[in-house]
Amino acid sequence: MPDAPEAHRLGPHVVGTRVVVRRVLPGETGPTGGPALTDVLGTCLRWSDGECVVQPESGPAVTIPWRLIVSGKPVPPRPSVRHRASPREVQLRSLVLWPGLTTEPLGDWVLRAAPPVDGRRLRRANSALAMGDAGVPLPDAERAVRAFYARHDRAPIAMVELDGAIHAGLSGMGWEPIEVAPVRVQLASVARAARACGRPPDRARLEVSGPRAEVHLDGAARGRAAVDGDWVGLHGVQVQPDRRRSGLAREVVATLLDWAASQGATTAWLHVESDNPAGLALWESLGFRTHHTHRYLSPGG
Repeated sequence: MPDAPEAHRLGPHVVGTRVVVRRVLPGETGPTGGPALTDVLGTCLRWSDGECVVQPESGPAVTIPWRLIVSGKPVPPRPSVRHRASPREVQLRSLVLWPGLTTEPLGDWVLRAAPPVDGRRLRRANSALAMGDAGVPLPDAERAVRAFYARHDRAPIAMVELDGAIHAGLSGMGWEPIEVAPVRVQLASVARAARACGRPPDRARLEVSGPRAEVHLDGAARGRAAVDGDWVGLHGVQVQPDRRRSGLAREVVATLLDWAASQGATTAWLHVESDNPAGLALWESLGFRTHHTHRYLSPGG
């Protein structure tokens, strides 16, 4: 039997993909007096024998005779839960990374200060998470950020979503980027990334302290992770220059993800500079994709 001519954008080619199908409800009258219509959104399971079968996200599959189809088309896949999280929600997962972190809310913003790690102050832990509504006009928020970091004896820094309204507003007040390239925040399924990494090496030394873990490998590579609910943040993955391109980074990540999975983590996130092609290639090969991009700003002059 040929495909239904009125459904030319549907057909056997959409089986296994997400579609929306508009159909007639036999015996029912619509608000204008004509036949009642309804839409079904879901995955097409079958297109054959005069019927289209669609599986919605919830409930039983719906069987639709071709003769009742008014129109239909494929639609993009629904974004995963992890990618539906806002940039602010993802960034808040980083608070667990640093022991001794001091925070102060400013509306939706979070002002952060932390002790040095390995002898240096990390920008991420010592910057205002300036995403969302500060609850006050931007000039007042800017003064509050300056005052907070003055109390903590450090320069004011703001983390802002690239090219967002806060980025534009602070830039208009003279704040400038403190790095050449913006930073990408990337997410991946823990299970997928772990499969891509392969089996964790037996020789890895894993040190766990509460929600945080650190792995050392052959004295040549290391990395850290912290679990927050079912999310795990990876950071500080480093390999000695003379041992790079030997698979050690993957083995470090494999060990951290194996531990994170045992803690119930299902989503992994990390930060990578956008001018780091080797890092971007590694994370892409493990299934990480960019969720959003941010910059660090500080007052000019």
